Amino acid sequence: MRVEDMEAGSAYTGRLPRGCVLCRKGAKMVLLVSGRCSTGCFYCPLSLEKKGKDVLYANELKASGDEAVLKEAEMIGAEGTGITGGDPAACLDRTVHYIRLLKERFGKRHHIHLYTSSLDTKAFTALEEAGLDELRIHPAAEMWTRMEGTDIASFVKRTKMKVGFEVPALPDKEAELAALIAYARDAGLDFVNLNELEFSEGNWDRLSEKGYEVKDDISSAVRGSDETALRLVASSHGIPVHYCSSSFKDAVQLRKRIKRRAQRVALPSDVITAEGTLLKGVVEGPSEEIMALLRSEHDVPDELMRIDKEKKRVEVAPWVLEEIAPLLPYDSFLVEEYPTADRLEVEREPLRPR
Repeated sequence: MRVEDMEAGSAYTGRLPRGCVLCRKGAKMVLLVSGRCSTGCFYCPLSLEKKGKDVLYANELKASGDEAVLKEAEMIGAEGTGITGGDPAACLDRTVHYIRLLKERFGKRHHIHLYTSSLDTKAFTALEEAGLDELRIHPAAEMWTRMEGTDIASFVKRTKMKVGFEVPALPDKEAELAALIAYARDAGLDFVNLNELEFSEGNWDRLSEKGYEVKDDISSAVRGSDETALRLVASSHGIPVHYCSSSFKDAVQLRKRIKRRAQRVALPSDVITAEGTLLKGVVEGPSEEIMALLRSEHDVPDELMRIDKEKKRVEVAPWVLEEIAPLLPYDSFLVEEYPTADRLEVEREPLRPR
C-alpha cells in the first residue's frame, strides 16, 4: 500500500478510518465517560484529574449530565464523537446511554467511535446494538503477541462495525507491534492506528523508570516512537496502518476544533485569532462602576462590552480598549484565551500598568 503523508509528520496507508477523517477536520467531540480502568497500562497519558476518577468530560468541559454533553457537541458543530476513558466498556450502561443519546439528538450520520482496552466481545455487541460505528480496541502490551487466544477474530466476522486496533508506538516493542498488525490483517480487522507515545503528568514516572526519554526540548513525545511507527507504516502489511503524531493532535485536530467552537461562542466584542483563540479587552475593578464610566465618558456601545461574572471583570472590544485604556483609572489588558469551556488563558498584555 502507498504511504500517504499527513500534517505534522503523520502518515497512513490504505483508507483513513472515518473517525480519524472527522478528527482531522476538528469535527469530533471527545467524550470521556469515566476515568476508571482496570487495565493499568504503564503508558496511560490520562491527566491526574481524570485518571481513576468517575468523572464525565465533553472536550474540556467537566459535564454535569446529558444536556451539558449535547450542548458541547453543538458548540463545535460536531459531526461525530470519540468516546474514551478510562475504559468506556467498564461503565457499559453509561456508555450505551450516551451512544443512544447522541444518535437520537444528532441522527444516524453522527459518527461515533470508541476506545477500549476490554476484550469482552459481549460488551462489543452491546455497543454495536446501541449504535456504535467504529470500535478501536487497545489490548494491553503483553497481549500484542497473544491475540490468537482471544475471541476478536470471530467477533470481527459477525459484526458490521468497523473494528481496528489503536495502540501507542512503544519504541522498544517494534517486533510485538508488527505481530499485532499481522494478527489484525489475518483476523480481518479494518485498520491499525499507531499513536506517538507521550510523556504526561499521569505517566511521567513510569515511563522514566523504563528508560524512555523525551525526543527534544520542545516536545513531550518519547524518543524513538515516531521512527518506530513510521517504519511500521512503510512496511507492507496488507491492512491500512495509520500513524498519528503527538504534534498532529495539537497543531491540527485541537486547533481546528477550537476554531469551530470560536465561531459559535465569540461575542461581538471578541476577535478570533488565526489560531482560533479569542482576543478580549479586559478591565479589572468594580464592574458596575466601570460599565457606567465606559457608557458615560467614552460612549462605548453596550454590544461591545459586558460584565463577565465568572471571571469578575469587564470585557471590552480590544480595538476600543486599546484607545481608551490610558484614560481609565483601572488596570486594563489584552487577554488571549481559548474558546473552550475551561477558557484557558494563553497570554495577557497590560494596557495600563499598575
